[in-house]
Parts: sequence; C-alpha cells; structure tokens
Amino acid sequence: MEWLNYHHLLYFWTVAKEGSIVRACEKLGLAQPTISGQLKSLELTLGEKLFAKRGRGLALTEIGQVVYRYANEIFALGRELQDVLKDGPKELRLRLVVGVSDSIPKLIAYRILRPALEMERAVQIVCDEGSPEYLLSELAEHRIDVVLSDAPIPPAAPLKAYNHLLGTSTATIFAASRVAARYRRNFPGSLHGAPFLLPTPQSSQRRPIEQWFESQGIRPRVVGEFKDTALMATFGQAGAGVFAGPTAIEKEISENYRVSPIGRMASIVERYFAISIERKLKHPAVVAISEAARETLFAREPRER
Repeated sequence: MEWLNYHHLLYFWTVAKEGSIVRACEKLGLAQPTISGQLKSLELTLGEKLFAKRGRGLALTEIGQVVYRYANEIFALGRELQDVLKDGPKELRLRLVVGVSDSIPKLIAYRILRPALEMERAVQIVCDEGSPEYLLSELAEHRIDVVLSDAPIPPAAPLKAYNHLLGTSTATIFAASRVAARYRRNFPGSLHGAPFLLPTPQSSQRRPIEQWFESQGIRPRVVGEFKDTALMATFGQAGAGVFAGPTAIEKEISENYRVSPIGRMASIVERYFAISIERKLKHPAVVAISEAARETLFAREPRER
C-alpha cells in the first residue's frame, strides 16, 4: 500500500493557496526546483495532473480542486489539534459534525443544536447542509455524526440507519406586522386570494400546506416559491406576502423577521428527526440535543393567540 506523502501535499496546498510556485517558495523558504519536484512526485503518486498552465500562472485542474478541498480539511484539523493540545488533554473539545437537511428552517436547526453549545464540556459544531440523499451518503461514510431532517430515512434506503424522533410542530401563518391584522380578522377565510409565499413543490412542506388550503376552501394567490425558508421569511418581512413557519419557533420567527402570527394551521404536523447509524444515540452532544428537543423545544407549543 502506497502512503500519501504529507510533505508533498503541504507543498501542493501552499502553491494552490498562494497562487504560484514563486510565492509558495517565499512562504515555505524553499527553492523553486524543490517544490516543482515535490509537486511532480505527488502527481505521480495520485496518477493525476493537479495543475494546468493558464497564461503565466497555474490553475487547479478538476482533480486538483478535489485534492485542494481535502488538503484544506487535513491541515485545518492539524492546526486544530495543535490548538486543543496547548492546554493539555483536559481541554480537548468535543467535535460534532452535523448534516442539516436543506428543507429544515435555519431557526429550527439552531434551536435543535443550541443545547450542544451549552454543555459543560466545550463542543465544536461543524454543520454541513444539503439534500437528504447527499447527507445520508456522508453519514454512511462516517463523515458526519448525525443528520437533522424533517423526514425519516426511507425504508428502501441502502443505508442501515435509525430515525430518532425529536418532536413535532404544527404550523403558523405569518405576515409583516403592518398587514397581519388585516388577515387575522375572519381567519382562515381572510386568506382567500391573499398573496402567499410557499416552499417549492419538491419540498416536503408544500403538500401539507396545499391540503390545508383545500380543507379550508382557500385559493391563495401564489406570488413566490422558495427552497430556502429563511429567504422566504425575508420576503415576508418585506411585505411581499404571507408565509407559514413552525409553531415551535413562532416567537423566534416573529422577533427575527419582525413579522406577526396570523393564525395556526393546526392540522399540519411537521416532524423532525435525528438520523444516526446507531440504534441508541451515544455521542454526548447528540444525546444532549435530542433530550432538549423532546423536553423543551417541542414539549409544548405557544398558546393560541
């Protein structure tokens, strides 16, 4: 088995970061032939070209960009290791790598993860965001510790993982404070023809909202569709339309976006999961956020106004 030479990787990483071999030589205090030779050795080891000439300079190839991303992580971890060992092993921080589904509202994700930052032991949280499919593949490769999702792992998924229900929340409809009172009167009938901001049709949140419209005999005027719920709320704050958000964070949505609740969609129940490859949660920070979610965040919803 051929081992990766990390000195070669360091020289490559420095050249890529500095933008040229000349500047990398100045940074490392080495001669140009030395670095050029080490780069060639790394390319031979990997069997791929890492740089291509562009004018008078160098540009990363597609493979070079992949190697650079990995090198970034490797040397960042090295610096982190030096930092946490300065004060001895008692000061070692607990590292929690979380995959957050891109359909989960940012405020919900923060409220779920906040208890990890409040633990007696210092915790460093690393968040990755993406589609559930991408995050589950990262979980399968043990690159992340837990996935936060608003949908359970599908039964037919090729990954053996477990759903841990964190809690449920109904939905609240919000609007800019200056117009919320207008729609609050005669709710929910007042929403017929109202300008609505909705999640995209691919979102797991879209169908339940549409079913609620049907059950109430409401036909809203859709003025915007959003994949990012934070962006949707920002449009709502500006008065572009009304929008729905989790009742569990009704107060946070109202305060952060300066909007007001109009009414509840009580028949909508949104579920939130922590997905792990462990049947029983073991990571101390994951245990902490799971317990806090059940006992505090989703334990009870704000009373109906």
